[in-house]
Amino acid sequence: SQADIEAEFGDLLFTLAQLARFLKVNPEDALRKSTNKFQKRFQWMEGRIREQNRSMEDYPKDELEELWKEAKSSTKNVEKL
Repeated sequence: SQADIEAEFGDLLFTLAQLARFLKVNPEDALRKSTNKFQKRFQWMEGRIREQNRSMEDYPKDELEELWKEAKSSTKNVEKL
């Protein structure tokens, strides 16, 4: 049931938070950095799509995946700053 899935998912999140503590990683900082990285990549993709005068809905799933891979490569150096 959905309630069981939610409970298991909560357990998984708790386990990840405990693992972060064990590894001496602040889970909130890690999530914030990951979210910022995702935003930069997604914004990069949006820019490329605008350059081609298209919308995201125009792209098949496999082309979006390729754009995402390009975004990862293109933003790698920026993310380290």
